[in-house]
Amino acid sequence: MIRVVFVCLGNICRSPTAEGIFRKLVNDAGLSHVIEVDSSGTSNWHEGGPPDERSTAVAKTRGIDLSLLKSRQAVADDFNHFDYVIAMDGSNHQKLLSLCPPGREDRLRLCLSFAPSVSLTDVPDPYYEDGFDAVFDMIESAGQGLLAEIQDTHNL
Repeated sequence: MIRVVFVCLGNICRSPTAEGIFRKLVNDAGLSHVIEVDSSGTSNWHEGGPPDERSTAVAKTRGIDLSLLKSRQAVADDFNHFDYVIAMDGSNHQKLLSLCPPGREDRLRLCLSFAPSVSLTDVPDPYYEDGFDAVFDMIESAGQGLLAEIQDTHNL
């Protein structure tokens, strides 16, 4: 089993959106039996709560259901459980590095590193803005790139 976790700050906007998008891409590729998908946040502000209603609404218009997801905080053991720990931005990347057990740093990557067509390095946090559609598009592009890398690396 190949395991992927997406991580943002609160696990209510970007990372659950990424989890939903990537799960759909994996299902559409017929790989849900070999790829597990999750999400978390570097903070515990929303632990146990649902994704932001704006993220849920945008995902729903794109055929993705986020309603069953619940926020959880990232922990050091995630680096032992997940093969890919995908940070949504540089700030969360740094926070994750501080959690990362020695020798597991190669599992940590920035989300948009998988989307060379996107000119940004960080997925913007749409929480205080109305950028949920643009964020969805960026994450979808990165998800496609990540899935292609996993397929190539693991001969799927």
